Amino acid sequence: MPMRWSPPTASPRCRQRAAFEGSRRFVSAGVRPLTDDAAGLNAAGLRALSQGQVASAVALLRRAVVADPASPLLFYNLATALHAAGDAASHETAVDEALTRDPYFAHALLAKARLLETRGDGVGAITHYQRLIAALDPAAPMGPGFAAGVAHARAVLQAANDALEVRLETVLGDRLDAESPQATERFRHAVEIGLGRRRIYHPQPLVLAYPYLPPVQFFDRAHFPWLSQLEAATPVIRAELQALLAAGDAGFAPYVAYPPGAPVNQWATLNHSDAWAAQFLIQHGIPNAAIRARCPRTAALLDTLPLFDLPGRGPVAFFSLLKPHTHIPPHTGATNIRTIVHLPLIVPELCGFRVGNDSRPWVEGQAFAFDDSIEHEARNGSDKLRAVLIIDTWNPYLTPVERDLLRDYVAVLDAQGRSMATFGAG
Repeated sequence: MPMRWSPPTASPRCRQRAAFEGSRRFVSAGVRPLTDDAAGLNAAGLRALSQGQVASAVALLRRAVVADPASPLLFYNLATALHAAGDAASHETAVDEALTRDPYFAHALLAKARLLETRGDGVGAITHYQRLIAALDPAAPMGPGFAAGVAHARAVLQAANDALEVRLETVLGDRLDAESPQATERFRHAVEIGLGRRRIYHPQPLVLAYPYLPPVQFFDRAHFPWLSQLEAATPVIRAELQALLAAGDAGFAPYVAYPPGAPVNQWATLNHSDAWAAQFLIQHGIPNAAIRARCPRTAALLDTLPLFDLPGRGPVAFFSLLKPHTHIPPHTGATNIRTIVHLPLIVPELCGFRVGNDSRPWVEGQAFAFDDSIEHEARNGSDKLRAVLIIDTWNPYLTPVERDLLRDYVAVLDAQGRSMATFGAG
């Protein structure tokens, strides 16, 4: 499609903000202004092309690129006219000139990819289709012609990834099957990211960001040898929780409880709702004596574990209840200096938990540890209650020296009135 010129906007990726109008023209916002002569020649050339006067259009647009040789827009429009004229070689040259001036020009990338695909250069076509998808502005509208081209590009890339996946399975399948899932997990995830099956998530702490810690979604159990001790106590912990629930007076309260006027964002549905409720045995490092007295064996076990002992912020230990058909939306936690541990106690079917690009089911009595500063979400799709014991511990990649320094750092902040927010856990 030829492109008309319109005044620039402030968008840094303005050449993508374009929309086709019917099958004959589209308006591109934000392309660098043309010179007066070039603009006039461009308009005349497009008018001629729309009227079927192809030779005249080519002549006018050739004059336009001479008048403003730095414009990728003009070379793209010239390429469109040359294509209509059946001049394949000159058409490709003009497309290349447009991309030389703007390597992220999505419409020229699509034109180049189509040329290479038609020629049978599958590798070259895939490369340019990949560049096209990467260059797209998600907010830019698409006319039907360009949208169809983008859909074709995605289909070509999908087919190429499917074929590559089959080939990788043929070459590596037996070797991967011979290894444990833990030994090959990172490699498998790397392949899936390359195939577009997974995306990469990074820690996004809301309160305290600690640099250079590995961005691990679910931690290896080897970092927490005491997990087996926690898991062995599952029947006891569950029985004490069930006694609290049966009594009906344990004071479970909505976990999300923003004050009036505070922005609730994704928490609107759960704010002050007992669909996600909690009762704490320890909150911000302060024991809840009443609940600990009613759950003495759970409390005694917690006292033996290496929990997150940061003054005023940890440890935390609480029973988390998720009512039927409740979704905890994607969110990130306060800091990456700690690790959150879930011990599933009551887990009906249709429940699941995701951290970053890794989803896992809760299995009663099987604990796992994760970095809650990476986006995570939870769901109970069943008709029954889901219950988990949640505790926190230090990030295993922090050294003892760093932990001591962090304790002193927070103490200084508090003493100077520079207190950081408390840490929640989910």
